[in-house]
Amino acid sequence: MNTPSISLEKAIQQASTSNGRKPDRMVLNIGPSHPATHGVLRLELELDGDLITKCEPIIGHLHRGMEKIAESCCYNQYVPYTDRLDYLAPLHNNVTYALAVEKLANIQTPPRCEAIRVIICELARISSHLLGLGVYAMDAGATTVFLYAFTQREKLYSLFEELTGARLTTSYTRIGGLTRDLPEGWLGRVNNFNNQLVPQIDEIENLLTHNKIWIDRTQGIGIISRKDAVSHGLTGPNLRASGIALDLRKDNPYLGYENYHFTIPIGAYGDCYDRYLVRLEEIRQSIGIIRQVIHDISEEGFIDKYVPQVLLPPKGAVLTRMEELVQQFMLITQGSQVPAGECYFEAENPKGVLGFFIVSNGGGVPFRLKIRSPSFSNLSILPKLVPGHLLSDITMILGSLDFVMGECDR
Repeated sequence: MNTPSISLEKAIQQASTSNGRKPDRMVLNIGPSHPATHGVLRLELELDGDLITKCEPIIGHLHRGMEKIAESCCYNQYVPYTDRLDYLAPLHNNVTYALAVEKLANIQTPPRCEAIRVIICELARISSHLLGLGVYAMDAGATTVFLYAFTQREKLYSLFEELTGARLTTSYTRIGGLTRDLPEGWLGRVNNFNNQLVPQIDEIENLLTHNKIWIDRTQGIGIISRKDAVSHGLTGPNLRASGIALDLRKDNPYLGYENYHFTIPIGAYGDCYDRYLVRLEEIRQSIGIIRQVIHDISEEGFIDKYVPQVLLPPKGAVLTRMEELVQQFMLITQGSQVPAGECYFEAENPKGVLGFFIVSNGGGVPFRLKIRSPSFSNLSILPKLVPGHLLSDITMILGSLDFVMGECDR
């Protein structure tokens, strides 16, 4: 018996209906290899003409098993992996991870160590926001702003290289302290950088804030209400732009942030324009924090807390005493010994709240490590946020969220 043939048009209509799409809608893929997605993010859009009716973000292209890898690494061996999370702010990732392990091991680092960690965290915030604002502006065609921002970021990378020996993958922290103390005159060079950065930020604001094209492309676009921001787990500048003044440096202080004066910039409408203004002001606030730390920091003091089960002994003692030699051998082969238990620690990363949940059965290797990455939560709002906008608005919405796929996929 012959099966009756159906027309091509009817077949397409049936396929579209079975996929939950209307037959007159077009499906368009943006990414994962596209400059507007700022990484390997794929968006499957459903279009009605030029109007977006549905958006499905597809992630996982950069998944590297970062959490599973931790189960076979000593605690200090995992520090370089944190560089590859938010690779625009590796210094901040290093500090947050170290603080999580130190919380589990009940280690309190010396004041000088905490002060240095605050400086590098705020420098990492400035570096991340500079690049985020630069590429955001370039997406709208403002190439000059990108060049200004990228020039300042290159100056910061020179300071990072002088401090850590690397520009991008810094691996600067160790459990209980830092890899090395500050180079001579480094704080003065940081002050000089901040002094010349202030007029550059003013110049960027003059180029964008009252620019008619920039305003038309960002104001009223990608509005995230307070309710939606909270329900989707947004944190960082994206949450504060929606009018919620949540900042862990204020609400749950760590590293002595309660001793420094700074304000939390918040937005009024939660649109792309507000997210730009919040990040711009956060750079100014970070400069102020760094100046306070440099003014108060002691020239003398330790950069680590010596705990025999965690930190390597002094090299001189290793070369002259048997006990220290054995201790170094055990730490190198078995790792820093952390007591059994579990803990969660989170810090205010430039992209939002970065958290580490660690489960230990004792010994030098974690039993389980889970990462709470801000970009993953921030991208979860795209199916709610994007529909109703034009296709040309996609670049501005994605740029305003300022995500990094390295920590989203992990």
